[in-house]
Amino acid sequence: MKKLLLAIFFLPLFSFAQSEADEGGASRGKVFEKLFDAADGVVDFISGEKWSFIPAVTYSPETSLGLGIRAIRIFRHQNDTTGNVRPSTLPITFLYTLNRQAILTGELNYWLNENRDFLNARIELTDYPFKFYGIGNDLPAAQEEYYATRYIYMHLNYEREILPRLYVGPRYEFRTDEIYEKEPEGILDRQLVAGANGQRLSGLGMKVNWDSRDNIFQPSRGTFHQFSYMTFQPFLGSNFAFDQFDADFRKYIGFKNQNVLALQSWWSFTTGNPPFQHVSLIGGSDRMRGYFEGRYRDNLAMVHQAEYRFKVYRNLGMVAFGSAGQVGDRFSSYNLSRMRYGAGVGFRYRLNSEGLNIRLDLAYGDQSAFYFGLNEVI
Repeated sequence: MKKLLLAIFFLPLFSFAQSEADEGGASRGKVFEKLFDAADGVVDFISGEKWSFIPAVTYSPETSLGLGIRAIRIFRHQNDTTGNVRPSTLPITFLYTLNRQAILTGELNYWLNENRDFLNARIELTDYPFKFYGIGNDLPAAQEEYYATRYIYMHLNYEREILPRLYVGPRYEFRTDEIYEKEPEGILDRQLVAGANGQRLSGLGMKVNWDSRDNIFQPSRGTFHQFSYMTFQPFLGSNFAFDQFDADFRKYIGFKNQNVLALQSWWSFTTGNPPFQHVSLIGGSDRMRGYFEGRYRDNLAMVHQAEYRFKVYRNLGMVAFGSAGQVGDRFSSYNLSRMRYGAGVGFRYRLNSEGLNIRLDLAYGDQSAFYFGLNEVI
């Protein structure tokens, strides 16, 4: 909570710096100009023509302090003749945390054929000590237990624009876990949940996207709605049989002062016999900041988020956000009295003309936390 109060306290100082610079000639304004010139120089130094290299520094409830390196390439398809093809990205990240977590990820987001085709591929190699609280929306913190897993994850999906702004295509997912450490006599050690001894998942599905955003990194207007369906079955090589449906609704509202209101409503439904690692869950840096990722998990989950973004000075911006969500074993268990809430503020620094941001979020939910990363949450 103290971090949030400090952020709110410093906001007037940023506003004051902006007014000083606008008046011109004021010594304080010149100082801030030099500071931002230096920051822009650092960004230019680490950003090459093809690759940008950024120190990966994280701190979150899931990782504690994490240090590593992130390389990202932003490019457009070489056959783009119109200049309107969306930028493609290839980020590669290695991270090691004080929680003894080692994470290597690579992801390709590739737009081509004048935005009519989209290819997304991701691979993760991870050694991940983590926490598990059980299944449900009302779990005491004292039920927390530690476990450690090594897993390999990959997915591949291709989408084709079949109507203006409407994309449809297949998706494949694979994940295998080796749980090599459990708390004695804990939920996992006693095998009270599916997946307590690890998992091998292989599934096929489909994604449907409606995308009218004006920018994929920093949308100021438009919508992005996504529906996905995945089925994991033994005939595909999975040792668990279940289905999962996700629906993600996003709306972006721009104002004359270039401020933006971003809204999101996300729903997840899991049926069958899923392992505990793959049920619907809330928490983490993307959904319900201020809650540990997977702090609450069950067959059903929903999260509603709002974020107001505004420019402070030059490449520096800020956001204020709030969220509400819950999980349940069936639809009838959803209730306003069971809702969890979170809120916070964040800082943004624009890295390039495409709108790629470094973000630092200070959040408060059932605990205070801060998050550092790239791109917007919504």
